[in-house]
Amino acid sequence: MRAGKRLTKHITEISIHFKSVPHAVLAQGSPIEPDVLAVRIEPDEGISLRFDAKVPGPTMTLRPVTMDFRYGSTFGGSGPEAYERLILDAMLGDATLFARADEVSAAWRFVWPILEEWAKRPPPSFANYAAGTWGPKQADELVESEGRAWRRL
Repeated sequence: MRAGKRLTKHITEISIHFKSVPHAVLAQGSPIEPDVLAVRIEPDEGISLRFDAKVPGPTMTLRPVTMDFRYGSTFGGSGPEAYERLILDAMLGDATLFARADEVSAAWRFVWPILEEWAKRPPPSFANYAAGTWGPKQADELVESEGRAWRRL
């Protein structure tokens, strides 16, 4: 998960990178990129699936293709902004998007001991990064050390 303020892009997305198959029958020596299922939450809500497909014809040529669903283009525009929806729900008396008092109390029972421990010692150090970048170098180094890479959008 990558999160931060003032990153290169304002985007919320969940991307699932599938493992490569142990023996790719269609690859014939060339590497096959793993399939990726991306769920875009904002700003362009939708779902896409990227996978390799055989190009029609007599040769065994693979090419990455994408199946893409975009909510806005499919249904003609986007829905209301988050606060517009929240205000409308409040006006209609729909409390499903609002936290109940027992939820807030449960959250504080979880967070309060952490805050108390942090108050006893110096605050933890966090890696800083320049505004408009994809975050600190340490994030890239960590995933690379695990043989993975961030999804660049």
